[in-house]
Amino acid sequence: MTPPDHVTPEEEGIPDDQTRSVEERFARRIEMRVPDRHNPRLRRVMEWANANDDLYAAWIAANVTAIERLGMTDHGPVHVKIVTNIAVRLLRLLMEGEVEPSVCRTYGLDREDAEVVVALAALLHDVGMAIHRTNHEEYSLFMADRLLRTLPQDLYPPRVAAILRTEILHAIIGHRSGGAPLTLEAGVVRVADALDMAKGRSRIPFEAGSVSIHSVSAAAIEQVILEPGEDKPVRISIEINNSAGVFQLDQLLRQKMQGSGLDPYLEFRAFLAGEEEKRLFRQFTL
Repeated sequence: MTPPDHVTPEEEGIPDDQTRSVEERFARRIEMRVPDRHNPRLRRVMEWANANDDLYAAWIAANVTAIERLGMTDHGPVHVKIVTNIAVRLLRLLMEGEVEPSVCRTYGLDREDAEVVVALAALLHDVGMAIHRTNHEEYSLFMADRLLRTLPQDLYPPRVAAILRTEILHAIIGHRSGGAPLTLEAGVVRVADALDMAKGRSRIPFEAGSVSIHSVSAAAIEQVILEPGEDKPVRISIEINNSAGVFQLDQLLRQKMQGSGLDPYLEFRAFLAGEEEKRLFRQFTL
């Protein structure tokens, strides 16, 4: 699955050394779109997200922290949009493979409700970056809890809404380094976050002049493809243009996979695009 839309440098938030006002940053507002597949609750969640200025402001501020103040990759609305689409796609493939979501098994809720949990957790997983990178997962919890209480009141009965908030918050904290998801939905969000690695997602550190195994290996990822597996419910195929991309898979993706609980359901393969490897840099100095 490649990013759902073409992403311009402006949308990705690459620093341009120019002061941009709040209104200017909101003017390039990115719309969140996820195929709802006749899931009216998911459709209403996405409508809520697109109309929520507090939420969009948090995404803007998270990106300022990540890109403009720390020189990291995008953690704003483009990242959120990609992760949300990957997460919902991954959950649906798992369910099509007869893997039961935790909210269905534990509370007898519907699969459509599991999609809502995953989508909202993905939308909110990095809002704490608006405060600080350090411990941002914890900051995301209290920001998300406040935002979730602004969802349409008729979306769920109060008791169900309260339970679903706990499930969403669990999925958010489970994406941190060393996180230990206890639900299928939390594992899905954790893996989806790691799979935002397709072509172009390393442009920011490269444009800032960063050449390291992290930036070079990130630049080697061409695309991520999610599809039904042969031996397991889901196959994740990673197309790379240079062998350096193996570092992303072996070190970073493996770390996110550990403890996700999805190991029994996912199969991975990496393959080299084209006949020759792409040259990613000309010189490296210490």
